[in-house]
Amino acid sequence: MDSNKVTLKKYPNRRLYDTEKSAYATLKDVAEMIREGREVEVFDVKTDEEVTAFILTQIIMENAKRQNSLLPAPFLHLVIRFGEDLLSEFFEKYLERAIQSYLAYRKNMDEQLRICLELGMDLSSLTKRMVRDRPGFPDVFEAAGKRAPAPGSDKNLKN
Repeated sequence: MDSNKVTLKKYPNRRLYDTEKSAYATLKDVAEMIREGREVEVFDVKTDEEVTAFILTQIIMENAKRQNSLLPAPFLHLVIRFGEDLLSEFFEKYLERAIQSYLAYRKNMDEQLRICLELGMDLSSLTKRMVRDRPGFPDVFEAAGKRAPAPGSDKNLKN
C-alpha cells in the first residue's frame, strides 16, 4: 500500500471518512492533506464508484466561493456556450502540463539561484557580462548612461 495515498469513503450524508485515521474528515482536512503532499482517493460507499475528482472540484469551488472568484466570467461564458467537453479537453490536454512545466521551471530557477548564492557569485557583474555579450544591448545601455547623471552626482544642483 502506498503510504502517501489516503483513501476516503464518501457517505450519502456528504460526510467523508478517513480510513487511515478511522475518523471523519472535512473538505478543509482533505485540502490540507493534499497541501502536505498526500494523494487522496475518494470512493462512494453506496456505489463503490471513485468520486475523487468530484470531491476535489468541490474543494476548489468552496475556496472560489469564499474568494468570490475562480475563473473570469468571459471564460465561464465560453465554457457554457461550447460545452463541458471543451473544458474537459482543455484541462486534460493543456492546463495540467502547463502547470507542471511552470512548477518544474520555478524549481529549476530556485535551484540555480540557490547555487549562485552559495557560490557567492556577484549577480550584478554576471548580468553586466551577459548583457555586454548580447548584440545591441551595450549600445543601448551606454547611450542611457551618457544621458543620465550618475547617482550622487551634483550636475543638476545649482549653487
